[in-house]
Amino acid sequence: MSRGTISGGIVGLSVSYALSVTQTLNWLVRMSSDVETNIVAVERIKEYTEAQQEAPWEMPINQPNQNWPEEGVVEFNKYSTRYREGLDLVVRDIDCKITKGEKVGIVGRTGAGKSSLTLALFRIIESAGGSIIIDNVNISKIGLHDLRSRLTIIPQDPVLFSGTLRLNLDPFNKYEDAKVWSALELSHLKEFVSGLSNGLQFEVSEGGENLSVGQRQLVCLARALLRKTRVLILDEATAAVDMETDNLIQQTIGREVLVLDKGEIKEFDTPATLLNNKNSIFYGMAKDAGLV
Repeated sequence: MSRGTISGGIVGLSVSYALSVTQTLNWLVRMSSDVETNIVAVERIKEYTEAQQEAPWEMPINQPNQNWPEEGVVEFNKYSTRYREGLDLVVRDIDCKITKGEKVGIVGRTGAGKSSLTLALFRIIESAGGSIIIDNVNISKIGLHDLRSRLTIIPQDPVLFSGTLRLNLDPFNKYEDAKVWSALELSHLKEFVSGLSNGLQFEVSEGGENLSVGQRQLVCLARALLRKTRVLILDEATAAVDMETDNLIQQTIGREVLVLDKGEIKEFDTPATLLNNKNSIFYGMAKDAGLV
């Protein structure tokens, strides 16, 4: 074989190997990507197995009586909490008492700790100091089911499930139709439901997509009114309804205002008293919103 030339057999072998290597490299890249994608599932399983578990669902030793809470007196005793170990406190040294039948609005700027107090009541986040007492029962000493089943929340984003309207209002079929209609009347939905061909058997689609956002929110309000729990939490519950309906609902809510700033209580009085004090944080917030 002369210098600078190669046989046809060597050329064919080289081309064959080159094509084979290209396919092998493609397969290697694809398999590496599949492994990287699938290993995420393993990482998540590992993370969940090492995550701190919630408190017991039920604690027979410290189970509250069937009618608890009977009055709905909520006390925060030097309560502090954080979202997880190592982070700064989001609520610190909250010390107040909400008496029987009292309606308190919690206000504050972004990051003041309003939502954190809601999470604390349901023990989504646990105490980092102090305690919350409801009708002389320390909520940290009872099971999560006993606590959460006795409180009611109307969230900002209404949650509905596919099924009948009655199922969404009374999922465990505990109440008579008359009480369901009464709750609908109080939530200003009775006329709308009466006009439906199926009434309470109206089929709600997944997520309540065949209802307007305002109607979904009112359904959540009716559900809360039907349960008649002594402790009711509203997380900007009227944000999605029209002004007229909002005014009707607000008439039964606003009595006193608790003002939070940087996780601490700064003011706690009636709206009129706070508005009369032009140096109050509440007055400043109302002024910024153009209400005064």
